[in-house]
Order: sequence, then structure tokens, then C-alpha cells
Amino acid sequence: MRRLAKAKPQREPTIALINIVFLMLVFFMVAGTLARPLDHLLQLVETRKLEGRAPPDALVVFPDGSLSYEGQTQTDAATFLAGLDVEAREVIRIVPDRSLPAADLVALTRALRIAGADRVMLVTQSALE
Repeated sequence: MRRLAKAKPQREPTIALINIVFLMLVFFMVAGTLARPLDHLLQLVETRKLEGRAPPDALVVFPDGSLSYEGQTQTDAATFLAGLDVEAREVIRIVPDRSLPAADLVALTRALRIAGADRVMLVTQSALE
């Protein structure tokens, strides 16, 4: 009677796996450098000490939901849009307060769109660090 030889466990080809991982690393390094870095001599403008002001043609929304346009209190979105000419209705800019609930902001943008605004844009603070 012959004894069957035990089959050696086959090793996984780790070299092939290492090659694939290396190629993926090189690919992502190349793909990640599509945007050019800023010139090292460039010094960006600092805006930390500037007083923040809303653009003059923007609808300001306070934390309690009250509206202001060019320094005048507005009652609601429909009344606000009724006072604008057709060209001014194309793009409505909103400057919401940071404390305004998101549900109120969504409701306001919906009301502006229903009242006839073509596009509603949010003006936000942005910082590059």
C-alpha cells in the first residue's frame, strides 16, 4: 500500500501583491498632483481683521428668521421679490447668519424659488489655511 504524499500548501504570490500595491501608490501620487501648488513666493492676503459686511445686493437672514435687504426690513420672501425688477430676480443672494437653523434656510430658499427667483445663491465665509 502506498502512502499518499501530503500536498505542500501553496504559498500566495506575495511579490505580485507587492507590485500591485506599489503601482497603485505610484498612480495615486501622480493623480494627486494634478493641481499645481501655489508659488512659494506668493503671500496670500489676510482677512482676519477685516470687518465682515454683506454685499449690498444680498438678502440678509438673521438667526430669528427676520429678513433685511439694503438695510430695510423685509416681511417675507414673496413681498421681497415683488419689490424687485425682473433682472434682479435672476440671481438672489442670501447671507444667512451662522445661528440660523438649516430648516429655516431651506424653507426660505424654497419660498424664494416659488415666488419667482430663478437662482438662489448662499454667500458664506471661506478661509484658506
